[in-house]
Amino acid sequence: MAARRKNSSPLINLDRKLVVLLGPTAAGKSRLAVKLARRFQGEIVSADSRQIYQGLDIGTGKITAGEMEGIPHYLLGIVSPKEQFDVVQYQEKAYQAIEAILQRNHLPFLIGGSPFYLDAVIKGWQFPWAKADPDLRKKLVRQPLEKLLKVLADLDPLYFQKAEKTNKRRIIRAIEIASQLGRVPPRESYPRFQTLILGLQVPFPQLKEQIAQRQEKLFHQGIVEEVANLHRQGLSWKRLEEFGLEYQWVSSYLQGKETEGEMKKKLQRAVEKFAKRQLTWFKKNPNIHWVQQAGEAQSLIQQFLEKS
Repeated sequence: MAARRKNSSPLINLDRKLVVLLGPTAAGKSRLAVKLARRFQGEIVSADSRQIYQGLDIGTGKITAGEMEGIPHYLLGIVSPKEQFDVVQYQEKAYQAIEAILQRNHLPFLIGGSPFYLDAVIKGWQFPWAKADPDLRKKLVRQPLEKLLKVLADLDPLYFQKAEKTNKRRIIRAIEIASQLGRVPPRESYPRFQTLILGLQVPFPQLKEQIAQRQEKLFHQGIVEEVANLHRQGLSWKRLEEFGLEYQWVSSYLQGKETEGEMKKKLQRAVEKFAKRQLTWFKKNPNIHWVQQAGEAQSLIQQFLEKS
């Protein structure tokens, strides 16, 4: 992939408004987003790091054409799962989609639960200008996470202290940047939009029940068959496991490493832990307006749109 230009981000324009709806997995964001988009003549841009891939439909809970109710959705299933896709590429595509919606004089809604993708757009992060190094990535991806963390600590001890140490893909990217630039530079922000951030709040006991219901639905819809088909289409078990959660545990089951019962129990626990990590990240942002009902969200959006 060719080296990318540095961003030349414009100053924020108060007329360029963006509504964000975020929340943990299984909270019901997609359903609420469609309702809000219908109310405010909106169009929806996905901020989900797995729904961006083609064929990862059931396991990611990707909204169906019928569930969209005629509301345009963007950045769903646009990348082959055989390809690597990063937050810089996502940010570029999200900007393009949002700009096109604004040009149509419609209200863009950014919807999802992937904190890194959301923040890249909301905060307008300018990423370090370091080109992708496919050869280095191929070498690093074969290394265990513990070894990669040591490499990063040696290259940039300061960045290592604040790095998310459980995300192998981001650790690899940090090593790639530090290898080229000598360190991982501080991330600068250039917001492009005036943003209202809504968080869909669900009490955690209720969220656990919704996660369990969603998981039961996934198996009824055929998540096992989806993963098996992806493998037959050429995705290695290792690549499938990189997508995490449903794809990781169903792949393990299909390889005979887990019984069906063990797989389902471990998947439930993994999704619950994932939801807690999402909530931990979101709670760091004091600008989120937490809502439980569509009426609350509609009122906040109306006030937001009436402001000059």
